[in-house]
Amino acid sequence: MSFISPALKGIIKLRKSVMDNFLLNPIDTQKQVFNKLISSAQFTEYGKDHNFEKINSIQDFQQQVPINDYESLKKYIDATIEGQQNILWPSEINWFAKSSGTTSDKSKFIPVSTESLKENHFKSGKDILSLYIQQFPDSKITDGKCLVIGGSHQINQMTEDSFYGDLSAVMIQNMPSTWQLLRTPELATALLSEWEEKIERIAQETIHENVTFIAGVPTWTVVLIKRIFEITGKDNLLDVWPNLELYIHGGVSFTPYRAQFQSMIRGEQMHYLETYNASEGFFAAQDNLNEEGMALFLNHGIFYEFLPIEQIGETNPSTCLLHEVELGKNYALIISTNGGLWRYNLGDTVQFTSLDPFRIKVTGRVKFFINAFGEEVIVDNADQAIAAACEKTNALVSDYTAAPIFMNADSNGAHEWLIEFEKAPTDLNLFIETLDLTLQKINSDYEAKRYKNIALRMPVVHAIPQGAFHDWLKSKGKLGGQHKIPRPTHLPLSPKLAKSQNSPTKKNANMKS
Repeated sequence: MSFISPALKGIIKLRKSVMDNFLLNPIDTQKQVFNKLISSAQFTEYGKDHNFEKINSIQDFQQQVPINDYESLKKYIDATIEGQQNILWPSEINWFAKSSGTTSDKSKFIPVSTESLKENHFKSGKDILSLYIQQFPDSKITDGKCLVIGGSHQINQMTEDSFYGDLSAVMIQNMPSTWQLLRTPELATALLSEWEEKIERIAQETIHENVTFIAGVPTWTVVLIKRIFEITGKDNLLDVWPNLELYIHGGVSFTPYRAQFQSMIRGEQMHYLETYNASEGFFAAQDNLNEEGMALFLNHGIFYEFLPIEQIGETNPSTCLLHEVELGKNYALIISTNGGLWRYNLGDTVQFTSLDPFRIKVTGRVKFFINAFGEEVIVDNADQAIAAACEKTNALVSDYTAAPIFMNADSNGAHEWLIEFEKAPTDLNLFIETLDLTLQKINSDYEAKRYKNIALRMPVVHAIPQGAFHDWLKSKGKLGGQHKIPRPTHLPLSPKLAKSQNSPTKKNANMKS
């Protein structure tokens, strides 16, 4: 048993009562968070520019502060990067989470305050374990170590007093020493920037550890597991780590990966817990592994608003608060944080799966959808369709993307898919047919456009070589960490891109939205 296990269990037990409070009193909790944020930041430059001192209600806030994106906050962030303080948030900010995003090559530098680290990211880490142990009280998860797969960028010095790296690297660098003892691999390996070397060193360093849980993006976790199998000659990860019981995943939908993980980790002791976090904050985690959706973390320094997606792009959109949201409706997530992001459009779309407690699921990105013909196919639709097609044809998918083929004089439109199979379908035509029928079943707009092929014909699917997406990410300098393949996008794939079966890297060169 780890010597920190009893202390950790005590911390987790204390977190349970705090979590119970905000789950039972969500509206009041959010009001308290809101008041604290406004009070804390009223004398910052941003607070002065937007009259925080005169804000007496959430309605005042919504009227005085516009919905922002990175560009609209950039002048304030740049000033903070240059060393000015009290710009967006009152406490000193020396750390920035670098995020290149998934829609552009341009880097974003998200301010990371002491409060956002302690009251959001680190607190959320404790709460994930608390949620899990509440469901499995006999768990021995704290007796071993967590294998952390992330932190693909070294910590870099931005100015004399400021530093940046990807979020996981920033967190690892600032993690309390007691928590450092709970994680593996060693810090130098965790912060390696060269991803292929990193995978090799993680594999070599961790195969003899008592790993009880893993946290990381599914794509890169699969790569690591395969390398561990090559080294050990095993084909079940529980033969390497017999006490492994939990995989904490996030960043992308787990639906297309679930079957692949279950084939590599075979045992009833294994559980999967979904989380929702980003450079901007940690927002939710699964509080019931038997139900869809993640409980919103409501007392972690973030005030939430929800923008109906039909209002995206409007001059004066109206956001919803918690008591106004509806089940099954798509919203863009708008956050105000204790890192100084104010009414910030995160770019993600979510749906509520429960209103008591408030649970959400991530349905995609504001810019990751196909709506060339009014079909409104979102990432969640695509994930479900891929999963159904895999089940029907005994296939495993490593990754995929999709885009529209626009109508021309000779033919109507279609959706074009690039799919990398870990295990090829028994019948590719049946896979395509199931993909299409599932999309029609779960999306009435898509179904209407497919009616008698009037607007959309059958999907066009290209099975691309294994490793193609890996090679594309590597060519873009985006291998590892939080980088991921762009999901369904409203931009068409280049005709050359889809036909170049002998050039997988070029095939994916234009996959951006």
